[in-house]
Amino acid sequence: MEIKVLGGNSNRDLMVGICEELGIEITKHSVSRFSDGEIFVQIDESVRGDDVFIVQSTNPPAENILELLLLGDAAKRASAARITAVIPYFGYARQDRKDKPRVPISAKLMAKLIESAGFDRVLTVDLHADQIQGFFDIPVDNLYATPIFKKYLLSEFPMGLNPDEWIIVSPDVGGIKRARTIAEKLWNLPIALIDKRRPKPNVAEVVRVIGDVKGKNILLIDDIIDTATTISNAAYALKEEGANRIIIMATHGLFSGNAIEKLEKCPAERVVVTNTISQRYDLPSKFVVLDISQFLAEAIRRIHRGGSVSQLFL
Repeated sequence: MEIKVLGGNSNRDLMVGICEELGIEITKHSVSRFSDGEIFVQIDESVRGDDVFIVQSTNPPAENILELLLLGDAAKRASAARITAVIPYFGYARQDRKDKPRVPISAKLMAKLIESAGFDRVLTVDLHADQIQGFFDIPVDNLYATPIFKKYLLSEFPMGLNPDEWIIVSPDVGGIKRARTIAEKLWNLPIALIDKRRPKPNVAEVVRVIGDVKGKNILLIDDIIDTATTISNAAYALKEEGANRIIIMATHGLFSGNAIEKLEKCPAERVVVTNTISQRYDLPSKFVVLDISQFLAEAIRRIHRGGSVSQLFL
């Protein structure tokens, strides 16, 4: 059973990087449009009996989701032995519960669509909420980008980060578990958090900083940067509390609206994200994009061989 890797248009550079790390060619396939805009996909070589990995982030536009589903269906009908959805960024994950009347549980619907398309398992990176794995009735490997961030920090600070000088801050209460996990992996750094209220979606109001950040250097950690309102307001609040250096780190850089402008103006000296989402524009020098192709390639290799994916987190 050979490894075959293909994907849609959402993040082709990452797909190329994964194949280079695996030492294989991209499986010949096409993803195009009919004249009315309808999506047409075709796998142009045999995948019968093969281990197929379809790389596709599901950030907007919604065509990214459709491309993933159609490629999965094509692989199933081509008699692939196993089909894995490699979803670096799992979109529609922020509605993972019914917290208001008459709203969908979008993450659950996405899980059911993926299963219905014929996928046998899912490989993703930093789900917005770990419990989304429970929406699937197929195996889900949720990788954490912490090793990628740690490798970057070691390149910038070869001696590591001193817990007396550095502190990890979560920009909201919901991210405190993530911050605590990362803090344990990053030299047992102390943690603090921002207490905020969100009057409506994509509008955040910083209330106060919980924890002593005066005179400290800050790693401001989140999983997603969308409009950048939450994270930039947090940076301002930390500076007002007497923080020194501030480095923002997030796995997924959506950067919608004027997010880049907000981050450029905020007091953080650097904004570090990964390439789970393909950036449409050249980012300013303040931004650093870390490549996760080697990380995902190793996970694919281990899944193919029946090895432990959790070992990647150690």
